[in-house]
Amino acid sequence: MDKGDVSFMIFSTVMVLFMILPGLALFYGGLVRSKNMLSVLTQTTMITALVMVIWVIYGYSFAFGGGTGPFWGGTGKLFLSGVTMDSMAATFTDGVVIPEFVFIAFQMTFAAITPALIIGAFAERIKFSAVMIFTLLWVTFAYFPIAHMVWDGAGYIFNMGALDFAGGTVVHINAGVAALVGAIVIGKRKGYGKDMMAPHSMTLTLVGAGILWVGWFGFNAGSNLEANGGAGLAMINTFTATAGAILGWTIVEGSIRGKVSLLGAASGMIAGLVAVTPAAGSVGPVGAIVLGASASIVCFFFVTTVKNKLGYDDSLDVFGIHGVGGIVGAVGTGIFTAPSLGGIGDAEYDMVGQTLIQAQAVGITIVWTAVVSFVLFKAIDMTIGLRVSEEDEARGLDLATHGEAAYHN
Repeated sequence: MDKGDVSFMIFSTVMVLFMILPGLALFYGGLVRSKNMLSVLTQTTMITALVMVIWVIYGYSFAFGGGTGPFWGGTGKLFLSGVTMDSMAATFTDGVVIPEFVFIAFQMTFAAITPALIIGAFAERIKFSAVMIFTLLWVTFAYFPIAHMVWDGAGYIFNMGALDFAGGTVVHINAGVAALVGAIVIGKRKGYGKDMMAPHSMTLTLVGAGILWVGWFGFNAGSNLEANGGAGLAMINTFTATAGAILGWTIVEGSIRGKVSLLGAASGMIAGLVAVTPAAGSVGPVGAIVLGASASIVCFFFVTTVKNKLGYDDSLDVFGIHGVGGIVGAVGTGIFTAPSLGGIGDAEYDMVGQTLIQAQAVGITIVWTAVVSFVLFKAIDMTIGLRVSEEDEARGLDLATHGEAAYHN
């Protein structure tokens, strides 16, 4: 191992935690009404803690336990069995390793942020107990298997040859599709389409979005597992794709509505980050700009038009940005990895063939997480119930569920 790689990975791991707390928590918290601010912060915090404990007990083993099955990693690393300060995890370079504890912690932060992303789709109306039970079951039956399939050497999607550098399928499509299923099963917020439901603090939303962008360098560059030129490529792409996406969203918004909004800029920022996640290690900086801008424009139309046409209430546009942006990014990775478009593919690179493999990986992820999520949401609804009472929803989840208020007038 190299101490530079180890230091880089420790820092990257902490940066992904920074994305969740306080980044995602503040981003989502600012977007809801003030009476539900603390409920979002609490859900994000508790999901993070729950998944970290699950990860150590069995999640790491199920995803990366050394089993040779195409769909799960086995039970060989339950309770981190056999892992010591001296055990090492492989990187992408033969003969270069990092401490396994560092790899476990890095992947643990990915497992923690993914279910936390989902809660934005049904914010302001779900029971806290339902969120926690869903999280436990969903990471077990959706996140861990897909993480294994995509990133483990024995995984089914990995062996198809799909490219997913930092989690377009594993994190964003996985969470986005689950979020859409949850929004539909739980139903719309009381007063949706009639009452004012504007974000209560765009200030905090931008603070959260900015922290997400900063932390995303740990997410993307850290996925290189080594401090070298590959991490540098992922870093610059995390700048350029996001910048392209912000411009793409706001240009379209400004031309249609006559005004550019901060909400639009923040939404474009996240859309670009999502889109470049699977592509960060294999596309060029200019290709990343085009990919980010393209995904952002597609996300804009899903958020502003498709959602209204279909009538579902994805409160904070989790599917519209993470699901759709992840799909565009994952498929676009097949296109922009081509050396003719500035990517790092070799001279024999087959753009059409790779893009078809990318689309297949996207399809498998969508079907897997949609089925698992639907079964889990319905089962929870039939047992403890998913939704708070109308009185609690009207009062706000901060006081009704947690007995606290974010603001005291």
